[in-house]
Amino acid sequence: MLIWSVAIYLLVSIGIGLYVATRVHNSRDFAVAGRSLPLPVVMATIFATWFGAETVFGVSATFVKEGLRGVVADPFGASLCLIIAGIFYGTKLYKLNILTLGDFFRMRFNRTVEVLTTVCIVVSYLGWVSAQIKALGLVFNVVTNGAISQPHGIVLGAVIVLTYTTFGGMLSVAILDFVQMIMIMGGMLYIASIFSGLSGGVDAVISHASLAGKLDFFPEANAAQWLTFLGAWITMMLGSIPQQDVFQRVTSAKSVKIAIYGSILGGVLYFCFAFIPMFIAYSATLVDPEKFNELVQTDSQMVLPTLILLHTPVFAQAIFYGAVLSAIMSTSSATLLAPSVAFSENIMRGFYPGIGDHAFLRMMRITIVCFACIVLIFALYSDASIFAMVENAYKITLASAFVPLFFGAYWRRATTQGALVAIIGGVSSWLLFETLIGDASMVPSQLIGLGVSLLGMIAGSLLPQWVGKATPKTDVHAELHHHAAAQTHHAEPLHRHNK
Repeated sequence: MLIWSVAIYLLVSIGIGLYVATRVHNSRDFAVAGRSLPLPVVMATIFATWFGAETVFGVSATFVKEGLRGVVADPFGASLCLIIAGIFYGTKLYKLNILTLGDFFRMRFNRTVEVLTTVCIVVSYLGWVSAQIKALGLVFNVVTNGAISQPHGIVLGAVIVLTYTTFGGMLSVAILDFVQMIMIMGGMLYIASIFSGLSGGVDAVISHASLAGKLDFFPEANAAQWLTFLGAWITMMLGSIPQQDVFQRVTSAKSVKIAIYGSILGGVLYFCFAFIPMFIAYSATLVDPEKFNELVQTDSQMVLPTLILLHTPVFAQAIFYGAVLSAIMSTSSATLLAPSVAFSENIMRGFYPGIGDHAFLRMMRITIVCFACIVLIFALYSDASIFAMVENAYKITLASAFVPLFFGAYWRRATTQGALVAIIGGVSSWLLFETLIGDASMVPSQLIGLGVSLLGMIAGSLLPQWVGKATPKTDVHAELHHHAAAQTHHAEPLHRHNK
């Protein structure tokens, strides 16, 4: 019954995705859902940004082992990221009517900055998407009681997500997010109520966690611990803002107000619901402490799925795994789409300046298939945990793209030279410290990269200019404002300018 329930759910999801795909007529429908999404759908798709494999399996397992202190990045940093990103993109970038973050970097700086930041953003998605695909393999392996191995499950999961994402793009992703959010919320609350009853109630679980020190949030008065704590928080909160999928979800809204309010509501909703898998996982440890201790020593990511199978009826298992698949599929589809759209728009399109819209749409779909193959190989051969894969993804964008994005939007004196120094200096210093010192450094390497990027932007912009500006003898902010005004009268995608 469990296997058939999951199979039917997957077929229905694919069917919905393919049906919605019939409404995709151009690249803008594919990349940003035609900028037509209402508030409930925007809120759902923002919520689905993070509620995936890392929340259900990674965060819950980390909380059981390390407590709230160990999950400062997610959900605390992650939920703040969604709120900040929604306000930032809604007030600064929505009116530009662009497809990708790379478009902004090209308009504000030049083609070189566009390519460098796009490469960093695309690379950062490798671990993130792999974590989702790896989690799908885990679910299929558990549900079938080992009949489908994890490697085969990973391949199957990749094929399923790739199918409806390739055809429907952001429109399919958004509509499925809305449907799947209902499944996620209902399923998680139902499972939480079951384990609450088995473990003696909500108060008993919270009291046990408090006595065990799991609810202690701030680290001890130790400089190294505080720097690690802040490093994890800042990496997720700021490093994930310059991410293409976050940008696409926000700018798919049909108005600025919906973009901002949808992001705030989605971020708050995510923060609240992220605690439910943590509650379920911890209450499961009280129900079966012997099995829990065994799983923690072998594979902590298996704590939640295994205890669900052992201590709930088949109907509850079907609800749980339906909710889990909803969460993972909603996240993995968008994270597969985002880097493919960015790579097509900001790198490949430069080699085909006269490409038509239908040919460009075909290019994006081919890129998705190629990226999915790369992700599949990484997921099959990487030994990193789901939580580590996700957390490490944002170190790249924190060191490379965050400073040029915010300084480009808020500081008029930011120049192309400053942006290039910020990107190269930030990434180089982060890689250097990560490779040579690693965990031995008291200051997290990504914070060093962020600091160098910040100094590079300021120094590179104020020192004599050796690199030509994006638009000589013009005010870049005035040009962006003019472009935004023009785009309010035209629905066509951003026209490329020769810099």
